[in-house]
Amino acid sequence: MSDIAEIPVDEQERPLPPPPRPVRSALTDGPILRTLLSLAWPNVIGLSAGTCVVIAETSYIGRLGVESLAAMALVFPCVILMMTMSGGAMGGAVASAIARALGAGDRERASTLAAHALLIGIGFGLVFMLGMLVFGPRLLEMLGGRGHVLAQAIAYTQVFFGGAVLPWLLNTMAGVLRGTGNMKLPSLLMLNSATWQILLGGTLGLGLGPVPQFGMRGVAAGALIAYTANIGVMSWYLFSGRARVVPRLRGLRIQWAMFFDILKVGAIACFSPLQSVLTISIFTHMLAKFGTAILAGYGVGARLEFLLTSIAFSFGIACVPMVGMAIGAGRIARARRIAWIASVAAFVAVGAPACLVAIFPDLWVNIFTDSVAVRATSHQYLSTVGPFYAFFGLATTMYFSSQGAAKVIGPVLAQTARLIYIAAAGWWLSTHDATAQSFFWLAASSMVLLGLLSCSSVVLTRWGPRESKAAIRPALSGAAD
Repeated sequence: MSDIAEIPVDEQERPLPPPPRPVRSALTDGPILRTLLSLAWPNVIGLSAGTCVVIAETSYIGRLGVESLAAMALVFPCVILMMTMSGGAMGGAVASAIARALGAGDRERASTLAAHALLIGIGFGLVFMLGMLVFGPRLLEMLGGRGHVLAQAIAYTQVFFGGAVLPWLLNTMAGVLRGTGNMKLPSLLMLNSATWQILLGGTLGLGLGPVPQFGMRGVAAGALIAYTANIGVMSWYLFSGRARVVPRLRGLRIQWAMFFDILKVGAIACFSPLQSVLTISIFTHMLAKFGTAILAGYGVGARLEFLLTSIAFSFGIACVPMVGMAIGAGRIARARRIAWIASVAAFVAVGAPACLVAIFPDLWVNIFTDSVAVRATSHQYLSTVGPFYAFFGLATTMYFSSQGAAKVIGPVLAQTARLIYIAAAGWWLSTHDATAQSFFWLAASSMVLLGLLSCSSVVLTRWGPRESKAAIRPALSGAAD
């Protein structure tokens, strides 16, 4: 046998080497709960820092006078609306599109999507800037602004919304990073931004040391300066190649399909914060008839929602890249498991502290007021609504999970149903001389409604591609071939 010559083999006919094994990622292959918690905890810190900014601003704006506090109350819904639209709605849509592209293994598409996302952020920022500078004064007047209060509110609006492109750009970049699974850098920068907002806003607003007092304009300028610094850091990180995705701006060719991939989620998702603001405004207007003490007591109780929202958003934002990458990889069952596990985790994480405050309301109320009447109303509100905040956490996580799956219309319609329920049931209560306690039960039941409808929308919505029936060829045709 040794004398037999070896048969020559053509190099082109040699078998190809086995394909490289796919790189395993915690987001697509790791244990769901552990990965979720590792993504959520940085968000808790970053978003809680934002809550601290609200508390700190209320404190030092109060030093400028009652009129300044009233002016901030006028502007605050507009600020919250823009920040939630740019961060939660459109930012979540950006993270979803990036995550779905990465899950499908298409990094080139993810980079192109990132560049188009920046253009969307700049475009929406310009719309908010022009809209508030042109129509803001009239809007603030319609909300009840008069005299010196209106003048201060306009002064804040001119500065803050004059730089509206900055928060939109910052939150868009954060969405790109979150889509890659990077939660730590955006959260660290949120913490950094909160620190500088408090320091710069207080210094410029109150005029500390050699700095003159700029009032409301100074408070707004402090926020914009903090945003600008963080945009610089995030731009360096993104364009230096340290992120998994580098936005391709040089030689960029506009592709409408990329805009559509983001806007099909983001444009619909933007209705959610808009409806939230409308719901709160309607409910507050209905409670106003009961007098200042009732309204103030409700306000103290409702402040707990800022803290709980941070927890709910932390789990929700962590869902987006996990669900998005699973959807991109065609792993629909895993995507749904992520949504349900995250929702249960948020239900517990939000419900536990809320129930604790419902049982011991003084833990929260004593921070804000010593008024007997206000404290009594706050106790009544928290003991009624507190146990049901868990359903708010459930709804929030379902909303963000649906963003990751690019199927967000269901949770948004659930928010619409809650808005209609509050308006209709509130009107009925108002015409039947109901007590404030009845309105508190209305708020509690609306959270249950929102949570259950959001879950139902996920159950009833198809997340995977539609099954296409294979064409059946006649037997004779196949034999003839």
